[in-house]
Amino acid sequence: MPMRNAAAAARKRRRLMTLLWSAVVAAITIYLIYKEQIALLYVLATVSVTVLLVVVAMADLGDARRAAPSAPYDDSAAAADGTTTAATAANPARPRRRV
Repeated sequence: MPMRNAAAAARKRRRLMTLLWSAVVAAITIYLIYKEQIALLYVLATVSVTVLLVVVAMADLGDARRAAPSAPYDDSAAAADGTTTAATAANPARPRRRV
């Protein structure tokens, strides 16, 4: 039970930090627009997008696919084509005759 409360508290803390960062970025953007510093806003936007692209490029997404659990066996597409049935999928030694 305490682990559940700790996880909920951590999620709430992360959510509050996200909202705080969003409010700070919005305030800075509004301030720069108010002071007519559009050139600085363009530079900050360009740097932000560049940092985001670098973070995505450095992310190790290949290992994430290997770590994800595989989906259960599903032959719905083959069943729709009539190429296999659940019986032949369970017993591949006895193939189904096509008519």
